[in-house]
Amino acid sequence: MEVVEKIKKRVYTFGNKKAEGNSKMKNLLGGKGANLAEMSAIGIPVPPGFTITTEVCTEYNALGKGIVLANIKKEVEKAVLSVEKIMNAKFGDSENPLLLSVRSGARVSMPGMMDTVLNLGLNDKVVVGLAKKTNNERFAWDSYRRFVQMYGGVVLGMKPKSKTDIDPFEEIIENLKEKRGIQLDTEFTVQDLKDLVFDFKKAVYHRLGKEFPSNPWDQLWMAIIAVFDSWNGKRAIYYRNMHGYPADWGTAVNVQAMVFGNMGLNSGTGVCFTRDAGTGEDMFNGEYLINAQGEDVVAGVRTPQQVTKLGSQRWADLAQVTEKLRINNYPSLEELMPEIFDELNEYQQLLEEHYKDMQDMEFTIQEGKLWILQTRNGKRTGAAMVKIAIDLIKEGLISEEEALLRIDPNKLDELLHPVFDPNALKDAHIIAQGLPASPGAATGQIVFFADEVAKFKNSILVRIETSPEDLEGMNLAKGILTARGGMTSHAAVVARGIGKCCVSGAGALKIDYKDRSMFVDGKEYHEGDWISLNGSTGNIIDGKVATKEPELTGEFGDIMELADKFATMKVRTNADTPKDASIAKNFGAEGIGLTRTEHMFFEVDRIKAMREMILADTVKGRKLALAKLLPMQREDFEGIFKAMQGLPVTIRLLDPPLHEFVPHQLATLKELADEMHISLDSVKVKVSELEEFNPMLGHRGCRLGTTYPEITEMQTRAIIEAALNLKKEGIEAKPEIMIPLVGTFDEFVFQENVIRETAEAVFEERQDKIDFSVGTMIEVPRATLIADKIAERADFFSFGTNDLTQMTYGYSRDDAGKFLPDYLEKGILKNDPFEVLDQEGVGQLVHIGITRGRSTKPNLKVGICGEHGGEPSSVAFCYNNGMDYVSCSPYRVPIARVASAQAALKATLN
Repeated sequence: MEVVEKIKKRVYTFGNKKAEGNSKMKNLLGGKGANLAEMSAIGIPVPPGFTITTEVCTEYNALGKGIVLANIKKEVEKAVLSVEKIMNAKFGDSENPLLLSVRSGARVSMPGMMDTVLNLGLNDKVVVGLAKKTNNERFAWDSYRRFVQMYGGVVLGMKPKSKTDIDPFEEIIENLKEKRGIQLDTEFTVQDLKDLVFDFKKAVYHRLGKEFPSNPWDQLWMAIIAVFDSWNGKRAIYYRNMHGYPADWGTAVNVQAMVFGNMGLNSGTGVCFTRDAGTGEDMFNGEYLINAQGEDVVAGVRTPQQVTKLGSQRWADLAQVTEKLRINNYPSLEELMPEIFDELNEYQQLLEEHYKDMQDMEFTIQEGKLWILQTRNGKRTGAAMVKIAIDLIKEGLISEEEALLRIDPNKLDELLHPVFDPNALKDAHIIAQGLPASPGAATGQIVFFADEVAKFKNSILVRIETSPEDLEGMNLAKGILTARGGMTSHAAVVARGIGKCCVSGAGALKIDYKDRSMFVDGKEYHEGDWISLNGSTGNIIDGKVATKEPELTGEFGDIMELADKFATMKVRTNADTPKDASIAKNFGAEGIGLTRTEHMFFEVDRIKAMREMILADTVKGRKLALAKLLPMQREDFEGIFKAMQGLPVTIRLLDPPLHEFVPHQLATLKELADEMHISLDSVKVKVSELEEFNPMLGHRGCRLGTTYPEITEMQTRAIIEAALNLKKEGIEAKPEIMIPLVGTFDEFVFQENVIRETAEAVFEERQDKIDFSVGTMIEVPRATLIADKIAERADFFSFGTNDLTQMTYGYSRDDAGKFLPDYLEKGILKNDPFEVLDQEGVGQLVHIGITRGRSTKPNLKVGICGEHGGEPSSVAFCYNNGMDYVSCSPYRVPIARVASAQAALKATLN
């Protein structure tokens, strides 16, 4: 009997209060397609259309254009017929034309990273029919002009020739404006628009050597392919890598009937948010333009007006516009079209309650009828994310568990950045005012091009307006400043999404890319000049402004309390100084998981004694030098124990190779020889002896302590004496002494014996005792395999996943930067294994180490102290493998606390 395979569905339709998909199908339909289907099904007025699935994008990347178009041809044609029926118009018809929009839509929101084409289906005949049908010749030719411009750029690749050039179509527009003596696009006559279409097509032919496509179906197929291609465009790849989104997700393609905001003064378009995406304030807000299409708002070419009256009044205060001028020239949508506003307000409330999250919506008004083009969970700053989560709990929309699971732990990092010192702001010279598009404090040197941001350590990217191509530079810059654009422009939306300080729409700025200059407040600023941005007020400030550490209170504290309520795995910190320890403790660290003692030896007075010890030829000589270091080490440990106030402190004994402590410059070598009263040649010989072919696998860690047990003795004595000294002061210290780089059982035993014998000697001398433990850092692959044996003597394991990754992969961490970017770009690796724990390989060794260790000692304490201890997916892995704690840098502690709680919640839910 023949088995008939079920034909895969590749196209899903929606419209007229019906839909073949829903909001739970984001992986297949993309976020935009799933939400369009959902809105249509619940009765929101959505232009009808269809979604080509993300699976088709994956097929396209694997099989190519010809096969994919053949696969979807019948379904797309059928779906277009469905749209034609609902809209009572025909695609490609010259008398009753239906125009389409073609948009991308990945499963997660990637604003501006992929391509869109509007007004598709126009040609020289259709435009005449559209003019007759609408009795609006200007609108028809304006739409045609927009279509040729957008299609030419997106599908045909008509881009600026160099970064100092403007868009080739914009250049034609600017030339015509200058010739006609006008300022705005809306001032063009019908003949002007006809001339623009002619000139645009001429430019396409001149640049590409081929005519602009006139067949609507050819236009549609090429646009669909262009959207698929944009998934692997440079900016989309960078955005995916930045957020860790896999390349094999693909994008859906959403094709919808066009609705028009450019049909006159009773039409318009806008973007709105159900809450403030910058602060989280529960205030409906947004921007709109009359007689415009959606790209006009997002692109920032025209500075838009506010949707709400309150938002408009706030804008006027910032822009120093009088109330009379505001009402006459810049009225809100609420004032200009009150009925439309009321309907929009009703939909925004309905959609937020439906999705139980802040929504980012796009809308179009066509001749007095409101259409909702899109809704999605809005991108937001870290501060807004925290506030919205807590507010939604208070409003009874979501549970505590759901609120905590919605927190992106990495975005909490934004709240930990320095803020401007209020005292310094009092003396600051404000040179201009823009819109507070994304909160934060940024001080840096001006750069005008996104690909040059790395010129300075601290850069402020200054642009007339940003485009999606600027993403990498925006991500690297300390702050972003634009002369055009509103709170929903590309710069504003992207900046909030990546947590960058941004001031947009600073109209007083006069920017000249060719001269690399900015003129404002009577002064010319050039590349490299210092300015500061206050993203919370929109102030642009001359020069540098001092900063201070942020104060974390309010909703941030509420989220941390929630994390503590659900977390079972503790979070410690990696701290080498009392200052770092105190910062981490204030962030909620429950101990120190790694104190690196080598960092304590690099100060000027200590490095000399350290070098004396290294260059000494006898045990006696080494002990004399170590005796100088002992009180310094003891003082260091006292400071750290005091800061942690009775919390456990894991101290790693000396780990790096000794050659890191000796000088290599001739002048410094000579100075060292003079200080030690030995010949320069003797010093050179000793330094030469310390050099190794592969220091990371050389004479370091417990190997040092085995060769020179007097180093282990001195460090143990310093730790135990410091703890005893604090005991006298009534302060409890809980030292955990960690032996690094153990690969054999006997290595551990040798070092443990030295530690315990030294501790007993100190107890005898002081006639007092404290509790301490001795464990090891599991960072050599062999140690994970013999963990059951090591656990016979070790009190605890701490996985050093930096070195464990290095030795498992065979990658030198110091040299991997030369090839890892290629591995990531070519998909050989999905993540940098030094940033995100490799759960498949390194993770197996960690699992083996824990399992075997606890087979010997069931209550063995286990933690992690590599950089992975603050990375959310790695934290979840640690929880799932039964670790007692993770340890990370002080400023990652809040991130790890939330990630730990989320891991516990997900395990409970599963």
